[in-house]
Amino acid sequence: MKLIALNLPRDLNEQSLGLIFKKIGDIKSCTVVIDKYTGISKGFGFVEMALDLDGKTAIKELHGTKIGKNKIRIKQSGDK
Repeated sequence: MKLIALNLPRDLNEQSLGLIFKKIGDIKSCTVVIDKYTGISKGFGFVEMALDLDGKTAIKELHGTKIGKNKIRIKQSGDK
């Protein structure tokens, strides 16, 4: 299941984002979207969980939690 993580801290990197989701289950991929002009995170990213059940668990457990001062939002991505 592909998830989108929104309202991420601008200094969060892919490795750190992946570690958050790996606590729930195996991930296939993890990407933080970077602005091509500034090289700074745009504050969102994508995580693909290996199992749909783990994706649903990630939404349930991580949506609304805080990373630093940011209250993150997790939902299923429209990308298939």
